[in-house]
Amino acid sequence: MANSGIELETNGGSKHWDSDSQPNASIPISTVALPPASNFHRAFQKIAHSVKIVIFTAKINVLLPFGPASIILHYLTNHHGVVFLCSLLGIIPLAERLGYATEQMAAYTGPTVGGLLNATFGNATEMIIAIYALKNGMIRVVQQSLLGSILSNMLLVLGCSFFAGGIVHYDKKEQIFNKGTAVVNSGLLLMAVMGLSFPAVLHFTHSEVRYGKSEVALSRFSSCIMLVAYGSYLFFQLSGRESSQYSRIDSQEGSDSDIQRQSQSQNSAEPEDEEEEPEIGLWESVAWLALLTLWVSILSEYLVNAIQGASESFKLPVAFISVILLPIVGNAAEHASAVMFAMKDKLDITLGVAIGSSTQISMFVIPFCVVVGWMMKKNMDLNFQLFETATLFITILVVAFMVQDGTANYLKGLMLVLCYLIVAASFFVHVDPSSSDD
Repeated sequence: MANSGIELETNGGSKHWDSDSQPNASIPISTVALPPASNFHRAFQKIAHSVKIVIFTAKINVLLPFGPASIILHYLTNHHGVVFLCSLLGIIPLAERLGYATEQMAAYTGPTVGGLLNATFGNATEMIIAIYALKNGMIRVVQQSLLGSILSNMLLVLGCSFFAGGIVHYDKKEQIFNKGTAVVNSGLLLMAVMGLSFPAVLHFTHSEVRYGKSEVALSRFSSCIMLVAYGSYLFFQLSGRESSQYSRIDSQEGSDSDIQRQSQSQNSAEPEDEEEEPEIGLWESVAWLALLTLWVSILSEYLVNAIQGASESFKLPVAFISVILLPIVGNAAEHASAVMFAMKDKLDITLGVAIGSSTQISMFVIPFCVVVGWMMKKNMDLNFQLFETATLFITILVVAFMVQDGTANYLKGLMLVLCYLIVAASFFVHVDPSSSDD
């Protein structure tokens, strides 16, 4: 019988392995020069593994087919109500996966940058919808949807997060977060309310120098100031001074917080959770965030185009759909990720997602839309009408009082959700005074 063997090309030369004899030592795999095809095979396996984790592991992804179905129905039928519902259902799983991809990226970037990235990708849909609506002159839709996003984030998203986290960690009684971050965000939100209030008051008191033009000029000036303030906030937040400055606020409670943390760790039977290993790589997370954001934006366009038809089909006011229903879908990413982080006792990221997202919309997205409308020669202003401005002001006060002590529990979450139901009922019976102008 002929002696057959396998000759392997290695980095140190060729080696011959006789198949009839057992080798005394195995050849190191790392020394084998693999053909170029194996690199392609490994890349394909990595992509397949990433697709399997992101697409096929979540049960909520059974709703994904509703996205393409909404596009098909848009061109084949005139049932805008059905298109609206399909778009609504199709965006929900994409938003949840967007939160998952952001959580994976947060494992590489840290909680502060992770929360900022989550808010950014979560608000990309709102910004694209706003620019698309501005281009078509739908100024009130832009104002109402952005206002609804702030209300949804501060009341519904934060409330559900506190409630879910309080139920999961019921044995801890209260969860603790960095209240300094909440204090700074509350201050920025109050500044945003000031920027929104003066154009509305100027308009309704008829005290403008030039009627219809002074409030637009004031809105554009205030928007530039708000953008500068938000840029300064970002620099402060990411410069590394945040923890040292905010720790002084938390240290005022001193031993009380330390005792509470020690008692929670002693009463817990399980050891402190270690940082979870990310399931996908950093660049995979970036790629998925880009793809999911693009697909959500495409579906959001069909969703907006079907609003008027859905309002007539479901007998619902357009203002209610714009302020309540549309932001719930647009904020589904923040909603899913914030609740997920709260259930894992990562409330600092939850605050960065919920309140941070509201801060970004009020201090960046809204002023940015005013500037973009300025460049498009559209009279987009900060006059959100008195009813909407008063609702935003009261909401910010309620949330500021809820987070001022740096603790969260299920009761606070329940109260915030109930407050959102009151706001929703108010807009259900509210008639938009500018609806005839759109």
